Amino acid sequence: MSVMGFKQFKKLFREAASLDIDKSDVKRLSNFVASKLRDLLILGQVNAKINGRYIIDYQDIPITGGLQQAIHEFKDMNETLSLSQILEQLATLPPLKMELSTLLEKKLPELVGGITINLAKIFKIINPGIKNPGTEDWNKVEAICQTLL
Repeated sequence: MSVMGFKQFKKLFREAASLDIDKSDVKRLSNFVASKLRDLLILGQVNAKINGRYIIDYQDIPITGGLQQAIHEFKDMNETLSLSQILEQLATLPPLKMELSTLLEKKLPELVGGITINLAKIFKIINPGIKNPGTEDWNKVEAICQTLL
């Protein structure tokens, strides 16, 4: 299962950073995006607990300025992602200790779109001339994102 289909990943990468990805990138990309989404949800879980709640709400998610900008860019692309696909992918990861609010659940596609757009842009920042990311490029981008999140 993937957080989105190959054509959607390809379109987002092309529009966000003029990058081409191929089908061999989809599993790695989907796993990465799902993992980063889960990281945000875990941090949101901590924030909800600190605030005395037992459900994770959208305001609990630590959205940086850069991620907020990417979410706006994603919305401007008028791309629709499947919530059920995202939830199925999250279900393959260790479960959270809290439920998601209805609002947060509805916002998951936007978060996934924003994470994907930011990822594409990081490839271009690291290597402005890149057209199709290779293994070395993926390793660098994943290490940077792991350090920052």
